Amino acid sequence: MIFRYSRPEMARIWELENKFEIWREIEVLACEAQAELGQCGITREEAAHIRATAAFEVERIDELEATLNHDVIAFLTNMAEHIDAGLPADAPKPSRWVHYGMTSSDLGDTALCYQMTQAIDILISDVRRIGEICKRRAFETRDMLCVGRTHGIHAEPMTMGMKFGRWAWAMKRALERLERTREVVAVGAISGAVGSYSNIDPFVESYVCEKLGLTPEPLSTQVIPRDRHAQFLAVLATVAATAEEIATEVRAMQKSDTLEAEEPFAKGQKGSSAMPHKRNPITAERICGLARVVKANAQVGFDDVALWHERDISHSSAERVVLADSTIALDYLLGKLEWVLEGMVLYPERMRANLDATRGLIYSSRVLLALVDTGITREDAYAIVQRNAMAVWDDIQQARSGASYRERLEADPEVTLDAATLDALFDPREFLTRTGVLFERLERCEF
Repeated sequence: MIFRYSRPEMARIWELENKFEIWREIEVLACEAQAELGQCGITREEAAHIRATAAFEVERIDELEATLNHDVIAFLTNMAEHIDAGLPADAPKPSRWVHYGMTSSDLGDTALCYQMTQAIDILISDVRRIGEICKRRAFETRDMLCVGRTHGIHAEPMTMGMKFGRWAWAMKRALERLERTREVVAVGAISGAVGSYSNIDPFVESYVCEKLGLTPEPLSTQVIPRDRHAQFLAVLATVAATAEEIATEVRAMQKSDTLEAEEPFAKGQKGSSAMPHKRNPITAERICGLARVVKANAQVGFDDVALWHERDISHSSAERVVLADSTIALDYLLGKLEWVLEGMVLYPERMRANLDATRGLIYSSRVLLALVDTGITREDAYAIVQRNAMAVWDDIQQARSGASYRERLEADPEVTLDAATLDALFDPREFLTRTGVLFERLERCEF
């Protein structure tokens, strides 16, 4: 597991200490529910004794498991050692009521879903912070002109605020997906060997789930259905893909040929062991790399859905890796993305230079429509616009000084547009007169 990349709060969720603490709480709650129900022999006093004395040691569980080869039995054995400690040898042992009528999956699956809710709560907070940053920076840069690119080629003028705004909406969708998925995985099951409640009353399940903030699985057989876990991993992969998309754009803007923005470069940081001039987008690249791990792990979730009959454990070993790895990696990369976006350095002068780099070609769409407005066909207008554009394009590709696009249009006898019209057509702000609606919508975007 990639604990090297973990942040402490997320890593703690997947440590054995936390897992066994959740197991302890589930077993104690089940005993308390049995005592309240009054259908088996456990008394309220015994349940209170179990609550007060139930404990465990990870090292002791590991020691027992080495012989027993069963982690749940090892845990229960260790907890019984604490519950029954100090009691007379001939006295009834309260530990006999622990795990009463339950099966291993009742404990492990309910606890695992609880861990997933702990993890997704952290991810929800991560995404909410990033969304707020993107929204704020969108309004800060709503009028910062830059060139829009399609297929990597200069297209039309836009603003940097539109990029940040698009990322804000992506984070809003990520937030909504995570919140919906939290409901999907916030379930528990304490229903016995094949889910029929043969040796345990459904009240125990309801009691434990309510105390843990979970909902009983409607029909679990022996395991909580793994389509829930698959959705969890798939949504994590989608959030990672969104982060990767943003980081990829940051990397593209930081290319030496573009250099419209840079991720933060800290004082004392070094970019290359061989080339001291380098300022590489290493954090954005790390985000992209870890996103691939999270996306790949989603496939394991899909493969884990199909189990034999009422249950097998082919899913268990894989889940112990991918659930921890995906949540840890996503939490880490979202933290890095937050750092990149908060501190991203923007270069508006370079943006304007890039906007003008194609000598006016980016205004071709408005010229096309203006010619159509004069009464000629779209096909004829397109031919005029493209003919002049390709001549400028060839000059750019060959690094020739050549005329600008506007100059070529003015020299073309088929272009009947006057100077005032061309002034308006070649004003980048004219492309943005309706973008106010985008920011009105963004204003209503809540995180």
